[in-house]
Amino acid sequence: MGMTMSQKILAKHAGLESVKAGQLIMAKLDLVLGNDITTPVAINEFDKNSFDCVFDNKKIALIMDHFVPNKDIKAARQTKQCRLFAKRFDIENYYDVGKMGIEHALIPEKGLAAPGELIIGADSHTCTYGALGAFSTGIGSTDMAAGMATGKCWFKVPSAIKFNITGSFQKGVSGKDLILYIIGMIGVDGALYKSMEFTGDGLKNLTMDDRFTVANMAIEAGAKNGIFEVDENTIGYEKGRVTRKYDIFKADDDAEYEKVYDIDLSVIEPTVACPHLPENTKNAKELSDVVPDQVVIGSCTNGRISDMRKAAEIMKGKKVAGNIRCIVIPATQSIYEESMEKGYIKIFIDAGCAVSTPTCGPCLGGYMGILADDEICVATTNRNFVGRMGAKSSKIYLASPETAAATAIAGHIADPREVIE
Repeated sequence: MGMTMSQKILAKHAGLESVKAGQLIMAKLDLVLGNDITTPVAINEFDKNSFDCVFDNKKIALIMDHFVPNKDIKAARQTKQCRLFAKRFDIENYYDVGKMGIEHALIPEKGLAAPGELIIGADSHTCTYGALGAFSTGIGSTDMAAGMATGKCWFKVPSAIKFNITGSFQKGVSGKDLILYIIGMIGVDGALYKSMEFTGDGLKNLTMDDRFTVANMAIEAGAKNGIFEVDENTIGYEKGRVTRKYDIFKADDDAEYEKVYDIDLSVIEPTVACPHLPENTKNAKELSDVVPDQVVIGSCTNGRISDMRKAAEIMKGKKVAGNIRCIVIPATQSIYEESMEKGYIKIFIDAGCAVSTPTCGPCLGGYMGILADDEICVATTNRNFVGRMGAKSSKIYLASPETAAATAIAGHIADPREVIE
């Protein structure tokens, strides 16, 4: 029996000719990632186990993005602990205020992830880098500590689900709608500890930003990882970012999949996940009676330059509805700068939005957009669990940047095609 893309990557890094689903392996790592919330716990475990060196100071990335700039004294102490650790071991890829960005946008931007690589991160959305044809997955802080010290981690090889992508999107539809459509179809446990593998002729119609969004939310279907077949778009994205040699893995023709889904991009509508699970999806046009208090455009899922562009095109020359607070967060300093150069920031400010330095803040209910009792938010983030962005009685609707921007202007959840046209 042949192997899937994920299985081939794991086999290579474990030094094995082949692996099969359910097999336990120990594999070498190409990158270990942590942020300002998870890294302090890993550092404590690192020191508790008396490790006195890291396996490779160039293959560890510490990105201060959740509560940075620091929201309170506790956050400041956590960041200080990370800063001192990075200095102690001369961690090359340490990113703090003024240099940092939201980790899952910054890592690809800096060329720290490449096809065929094996990446772990103490953050569940580390699966984002599967968009580049890497095997990347979230782990706990204890595994992060061991990874930083040894450069290895154990894995149970996942079985796989294949998604065969065909067609192209309608106007006003993008990667966020695709992944919400898929999660709505298979459920939040529909890919539990499985690899979601994306292939097909329709991949050419998915931008890299679309793919980052889809891979980012693989975890919301319970997946171990999401991974895209490498094509010209992938190679073009890495050109100028990655100079090291990398391997491209394609699934064998006889690779085994638990299920195969055919997804025609042309049938997907602007999609919204209603409270309190990402699987609770409806078409945006069915939700026009929902009047939010807040709209957030940003996060590791949808804070990239194409997301800024799509939102700006909808908001240009218009005003945010009087009943809505709209917060826009470019995901990295580079995206922020490009958004300024292209006039997007001015469009947002003129429309009545607040524009923030890169931060994960509102997505996890940290700061920069906490919800009060019974408030409603439409967000381009990735989770809408009870109390995720604030008060337990608040409600979160997940949407694409197009739908979020259209909602901010309309004052209620709106199909972006109505605003675009």
